[in-house]
Amino acid sequence: MGARAGNHCRLATGISPPTEGRSVALEIFRRVRAGDLADRAMEAAARGLPQRDRQWTHELVYGALRLRGRMDHLLAQRVRGGLDHLEADVLDVLRLGAYQLLEMGSVPAYAAISQSVELTRAAGAPRAAGLVSGVLHALSRSNLGSAFPDAERQPLEHMVAWGSHPRWLVERWSDRWGVESARRLVEANNRRPELYILPLGSASGSAHERLRARGIGTAEVAIAPGGLQLLPPATARDALASVGAVVQDPAAQLVTRYAAVPEGAGVLDLCAAPGGKALALAQRAQFVVAADLSLGRLRRVRDNVQRLGAEKRVGMVAADARHAPFATADLVLLDVPCTGTGTLRRHPDARWRITPEDLGALAVLQAEILEGAASHVRPGGWLVYATCALEPEENELQIERFLDMHPEFESDPVPDAVDSSLLSDRGWLHVLPQNTGTDGAFAARLRKRG
Repeated sequence: MGARAGNHCRLATGISPPTEGRSVALEIFRRVRAGDLADRAMEAAARGLPQRDRQWTHELVYGALRLRGRMDHLLAQRVRGGLDHLEADVLDVLRLGAYQLLEMGSVPAYAAISQSVELTRAAGAPRAAGLVSGVLHALSRSNLGSAFPDAERQPLEHMVAWGSHPRWLVERWSDRWGVESARRLVEANNRRPELYILPLGSASGSAHERLRARGIGTAEVAIAPGGLQLLPPATARDALASVGAVVQDPAAQLVTRYAAVPEGAGVLDLCAAPGGKALALAQRAQFVVAADLSLGRLRRVRDNVQRLGAEKRVGMVAADARHAPFATADLVLLDVPCTGTGTLRRHPDARWRITPEDLGALAVLQAEILEGAASHVRPGGWLVYATCALEPEENELQIERFLDMHPEFESDPVPDAVDSSLLSDRGWLHVLPQNTGTDGAFAARLRKRG
């Protein structure tokens, strides 16, 4: 009898159970908290959502991850005793609710609050429902003008709190480039990423017209000629169904342009997944062997190769790049595992996942891959080392160390392959998000004497 009365009361007050999109968002946060990548968690948890709900959930999840530090700063001021004592699900519900309140204008305040309360109950924490309601109501009534450190007097604290970045990254970037450049990088990382494609083969010349004929708006990419930006509300699925292309940010496109593969060359791509660079290189190469350690990731290469009908130009092999069972090639591409600090706008969960210890461990792995790859470059051939990271330990310091140990290699950039403003004094590619508005990338093209 009591249960019926309670249910009747909740229905009478108009309170609805949490929407599926919000429930899925919390499940994605749980998976990310457990160590999964946001992209993979989103793909798995949101698979059954209708397209419109999936897009809404994507905005909620990625936006709340991107601005998690900002939300936490505001929530900590309104939760007695701080955030550390909260159950993990309750804290994530508060983050999702705060993001809806402050950043999603299409969500009424009452819906953001009431749905967060119901999501707390559904998550098995009914005793925290009152706390969630009180904190979000307080947040909705607050004047946030003075809630954050002053950007001029406390620039690092402002970038941590308002800019929603870990302190260790903000300090590294400020020491390296100065406060103003670091601030612009933080701002770039907090913008929603644009969607880009690289048309391939016969589609490259007519892609713009073909997409426009199907109602898909595009814009040319000045920094990476040949690439196209998809204009909202276009989706990658719609574009790829219309033209032969891969989804690829201009920074990644610049890496393959910088590689300058000679016509008819044999290419070995040792860290190939998901295959976009291998397919781009295959436009000039005679054949590309795409290798990756992960069978799951190699399946993504296979799917892209088959979708574009490139089986005669790209072969796939599961192999560890450190001990790859290959002979020599004209050009070896190493797009090595890295911290991904150049792609934090596109992968916002990474800023909370990576640590200084990860940076050190990855630098060791990168050095091992470089050592293993050197033997696969024929005399007179090229080794192209690339990352989507911004940290010198993964980039220029890695190459300087390698060149010191391997005098048979020398820097060999190709003039005019990319805009000279993107090259260092030694001819290495540096794409910085704060300067280009794209993802970040590094690459060094080395020639083996002989």
